[in-house]
Amino acid sequence: MGSKFDVYKGRSVLITGGLGFIGSNLARRLVEIGGVEITIVDALIPEQGGNLFNIEDIRNRVTVHIADIGDESVANHVVGGVDYIFNLAGSTSHLDSMFCPQRDLELNCAAQLVLLEACRNFNPHVKVVFTSTRQVYGEPLYLPVDEQHRVLPPDINGIHNLAAEHYHLLYHRLYGLRSVVLRLTNTYGPRQLMEHDRQSFIAWFIRQAMDGETIELFGEGRQRRDLNYVDDVVDALLLAAASDATDGQIYNLGGEEPIALVDLAKLLISMTGRGHISCTPFPPERQLIDIGNIYSSYRKIETALGWRPQTPLRIGLRRTLEFYERHRERYWKRQAASSAGERSAKRHSH
Repeated sequence: MGSKFDVYKGRSVLITGGLGFIGSNLARRLVEIGGVEITIVDALIPEQGGNLFNIEDIRNRVTVHIADIGDESVANHVVGGVDYIFNLAGSTSHLDSMFCPQRDLELNCAAQLVLLEACRNFNPHVKVVFTSTRQVYGEPLYLPVDEQHRVLPPDINGIHNLAAEHYHLLYHRLYGLRSVVLRLTNTYGPRQLMEHDRQSFIAWFIRQAMDGETIELFGEGRQRRDLNYVDDVVDALLLAAASDATDGQIYNLGGEEPIALVDLAKLLISMTGRGHISCTPFPPERQLIDIGNIYSSYRKIETALGWRPQTPLRIGLRRTLEFYERHRERYWKRQAASSAGERSAKRHSH
């Protein structure tokens, strides 16, 4: 792996939302590569997944700013002089966006414009990788969905992600900003938010199975989804940033084989030896934004960059379960641990 990413040695990287699930795994990979100057900006907004424990063992190797990238003075300060920006900040909850659309607008649109304006004014040559979601496609007309599929987001979060994609691509076309968009599918793995079920059904299934509780499936759980282990997503981010050919492009990520939710639940129950399944009718607020079967084609990024998912589902789930068995208290009840950690991070960042 090392040689493929040697381009990062001696370079500087900014990760927005870097205390979250994917951002912290990316930071850890960059530390492994070595010789990379890593800056993390994260507002640690409650319920958004930022967790200081995610970088506890590497915090002396990264610079952390507990700050909002949507604040102009913060963005203007941190973008200067960096070679790569991995723009992962934002809210990922489809459900929350329907209850608090204005808040989702602030986190997923307004903050993105602040960051892009800071780049245009203070670092016009930076490479920016923006992580979007395959939710922008809405209910699929065909499967797997590819980048040519029409976009019709089924919820506020999807619309705001699509707008943010367009901001990044517009800044590329008008100002030459070197931006690329990755549309992620369902990502899972260590360091994910496990406190509630509004961001990731996989994380919640894992928690329910580990706790020996009931995994609730809406309908009969026949909806099929594709899954990516977080290490494979980190690979895609690094490949996309390192290539000039990706400027102004959109790429899907995707999994090898889609799996029905009921089969995923059964697999987790068999792997943990705990938990059960119950089927329940869709709650109205979820039925409104459910899109049935959906999974993505990753052929475009495979052709361009040679990326494909490497981690078989069972192996990825095993690693994930082992991580949470060791660190359950850091993810199940985070509030107490987080406030002490936050005080300590503020000390480190000043």
